[in-house]
Formats: sequence, structure tokens, C-alpha cells
Amino acid sequence: MKKALFPVVALALLCSGPVTRAVEQNAAAASQSTDKTAPSYDMKAQSLQDLDDMHKKFVALAQAVPQEKYTWRPADGVRSISEVFLHISLANYGILGMKGDAMPSGIDPKTFEKSTTDKEQIVAALNKSFDSAHTAIAAMTNADFAKALPKLGPDANEGDVIYILVTHAHEHLGQSIAYARVNGVVPPWTAEQMKKAGAKPQD
Repeated sequence: MKKALFPVVALALLCSGPVTRAVEQNAAAASQSTDKTAPSYDMKAQSLQDLDDMHKKFVALAQAVPQEKYTWRPADGVRSISEVFLHISLANYGILGMKGDAMPSGIDPKTFEKSTTDKEQIVAALNKSFDSAHTAIAAMTNADFAKALPKLGPDANEGDVIYILVTHAHEHLGQSIAYARVNGVVPPWTAEQMKKAGAKPQD
């Protein structure tokens, strides 16, 4: 009898961990679904702060990359340095278009990314698009962030669009930093930190 019982007990002990975790997860999900506490996180203020920080970093990086490197790309079929900067400039308009914001006149989404490799024009495009995004978000009310946007999903709202805008910019800032590093360019904000610490920027 004891021999027959041992496998059953062992199986119960092995399964208890996953079962307990599943019960705890279900309980947590149920608790969240009934939590009606008003959120304390101010998405509007944080989005603007985050966006403005990326604005400064994109422009600083674009200015630090030499003009002759703007056509560099890591492989065929992959965006070049200039194309990444123009891509993020275009996306700052296009993503906000999900909630109905109009694309500025004179911008053709089909050709914009390849429209120029001129450093000065690209820096100007970055400034213009980030300023435009800042203005658009600053004009939104908290109620606008909660406004339903069914075309994006049954529970989507305009706040989701701002979340997409910010995370998209972060993705391509990382890409741009990698591009710059491969070409021997230290991000200016990193160089400044290293200078204050007494280290050489190339370290």
C-alpha cells in the first residue's frame, strides 16, 4: 500500500508549485480587475518629459555624426544613418495620425525617408517633428488620454497612441546610438559624463 501511495504523493508535491503559482496569479488578476483606485501616474507629464529628453539626444547625436557618415548603413536593405533620423521624424507625425492628427503639408510618407542626406536639413526635420509632437501632446487633456479609439482595439484609447510614439522613439534612439558607436562617434551626453568623471570619451 505504501509503495502504491508514494508516486501519488510525489506527483502531488511536484504539481503543488505550479498550481500554487497559477492560483496566486489568478487571484492577482482578479484583484486588479476590481481595483477602482484612480491612477496616480501622470502619463501626459511623463510622456512630455521623456519625449523632450529624446529630442535633445536625437539632435545632439545627429549633430555629432559627420556628414560623410550619413549614408552609412550596416547592410544592404537596412536603413542608413540619414534614413533612421528621417524615419523617426516622419513617425512623430504618422503615429499621432492614429488619433486623427494631420500629416504636415509637403511631406510624402512614401519618399520622406530618402528625401535628403543633408545633415543640416535632417537636424531641422528632427527639431520640427519633435516640436510638433510636443505641441500635440501638451494640447491634450487627461480626458483625451482616456478617449476611446476603437479602430486600434476594443479597449484602446488615445493614451495608447502616445505610448506607442514614445516607445518607438526609444527603439530608434538605441539604433542610432549603435550606428554612431560603430562609426566611432560617442554620444555627446555620454562624452560629457565621462569628461566630468575624468575619463576619456573613447574609453
